[in-house]
Order: sequence, then C-alpha cells, then structure tokens
Amino acid sequence: MTTAPAAGSPAEPPPEPPAGPGAAKTAPGPGTPPPNPRARVRRGLLRALPVSPAVVLLALFLAGPIGYCAYIAFTDLQLTGQAESSFIGLDNFREAFGDERFLNAVWLTLVFTFLSSLIGQNTLGLALASLMQRASKPVRTLTGAIVITAWVLPEVVAGFLLYAFFRREGTLNAVLDLLHLPSQNWLFTLPILAVSFANVWRGTAFSMLVYSAALNEIPKEITEAAEVDGAGGWRRMWHITLPMIRRSIGTNLMLNTLQTLSVFGLIWVMTRGGPGNRSQTLPLFMYEQAFQKSMIGYGTAVALLLLLVGSLFSLVYMRMLRTEV
Repeated sequence: MTTAPAAGSPAEPPPEPPAGPGAAKTAPGPGTPPPNPRARVRRGLLRALPVSPAVVLLALFLAGPIGYCAYIAFTDLQLTGQAESSFIGLDNFREAFGDERFLNAVWLTLVFTFLSSLIGQNTLGLALASLMQRASKPVRTLTGAIVITAWVLPEVVAGFLLYAFFRREGTLNAVLDLLHLPSQNWLFTLPILAVSFANVWRGTAFSMLVYSAALNEIPKEITEAAEVDGAGGWRRMWHITLPMIRRSIGTNLMLNTLQTLSVFGLIWVMTRGGPGNRSQTLPLFMYEQAFQKSMIGYGTAVALLLLLVGSLFSLVYMRMLRTEV
C-alpha cells in the first residue's frame, strides 16, 4: 500500500519520454538558432544535380530554338534580298488570319487530323487489338506483321507506295476496273481523303499496340462475369472495356494527334498540297511561305500557330488523363 506524499514536500517530476528515432519532435526553444538558409540552398542544389544535364540539354536543343523562333515570328526576316531584319510586332499574325490560304490550311489540318487520327487510327487500332485477342496465333502473327511493317516504313517510302495505289493508273483503279466499278483520279478528286487514308494505313500500328497492352490488363473475371450476366459484345465494350482503358485512350489520342499535326513528307510526296491547295495542311503551308517564298518570319509565325494548336489539343487530353476512372 502506497502512501501519499507529505504536505509541503515537492512532487516528483514526470518521467521524460525516451529518446530515439521514433520520439516526438519538440518545437525549438527560444535559444535554438534558426535553420541556415545556405544549408537549405545547398541541399536543393545537391538534389537537382542528377537532373541538371537533362535540363541543360532541353534548354539548348528545345527551349533555345523555340525562343529563337518566337523572336523571328515578330520580324520580317527573309532568306534573300534583305540586309537585316526589323521588328514588326504582330504584323505576321495579322497577315495570317487575313489570308484565305492560311484559313484553308487550318481547316484542312483539322479535317486531316480528325479523319486520320481521331477516327481512323484510334478506331481501327482498337478494333484490331480487340479482334487479335480472339484470333488464333497464326492470324495474330500475320496481322501484326502486316500492320507493323506499314508503321516502320519511312514516311517517304510510304508516300510513294500510297501514291502508286491512288494514282489514275494505280492499283485501286485496276481493282475497280476488274470489278466493273467506276474509277477516278483519287488524288485529284478527293486528295484530302486520300492522304488521310494513307496516314491511317501507316500509323494504325501504334494504336493497335497501345490498345493491345491496355486490353491485356483488364481482369478476365470482370468480362466473364458480364458475359454470364447476359451482356453482349457491344455492351461489354461500352460499359466495361472503354471505361477501364480510358487513360490509355487519352494517351493514344494525344500522341496520335500531335504526330498527325506535324505530318509533312507523306502529303508532300503524294500531292504536294495540291491540286491547287486542296490538300495543303499547315506544315505544307508553312514550308511554302518560309522556303519557297523566302518569308522566314511569316513562315515561323505560322509554325508558332501550329504549335499553339498542338498545345490546345494537349491540354484537353491532359485533362482527360487526370480524370480517374
């Protein structure tokens, strides 16, 4: 039996908490010196040291050229017949938005991107990936080899192949003649559709590979349970497959759109933007103004506007990627 301390005797101090790595941190007392700002800066520099080579390379080969192009876009720089350039402000951009050929190039670029990337490559790639999951191994091997071969071909070679396919005496019209169907000069009557089909033929392999990897990540138990519940193929695709691969869809759309916006060699080999300017997208219009008409300042302004269009698409897709399923 313990006894209470006698009146007037000092109470025992409470036991001190054990010191160790798990001990609670106490606020610094009034006599504690403030943290050294130089030490914080030194620690930050040491942490940034491993990524500094990448930052330097990006600054030299990406940010530097973009900044120089941004400066050129506000000048009247030309390739020939000019001693020095002068700053002209927004005149190049005003000229672009007042030029019907530029507006036509913007419209054709959007049509080309929508048909060949958002609809063609994306839809066909998902369809091929879905079918290859259910196909036999020989069919998967043959289909994958054909599609990937079209993807790895150089852009110029693919352009010549599709030119031979669509030209007036080409393969497509020969097949139509055998079937007793009307033929036409596709590169003259429907040039933007012909180059869109060519871009779909060449770039579908990337979408197929992305969607094949995404579909393999879907647990089989979910699709089997939906099939037992009576859900058909379209309902499983719409309510199960597409929501579960939504992030892959956003990534694929962003990469395909940015690649399609910059397509130059394929269209140049097939039509050179013609006939007239009926297949002249923004990269071809930019090339014409900068290197054929020697107006480097105006062509660079068009390039910046194309960069802005790509940035807007990227912002939309990045917002899709941030949304959780």
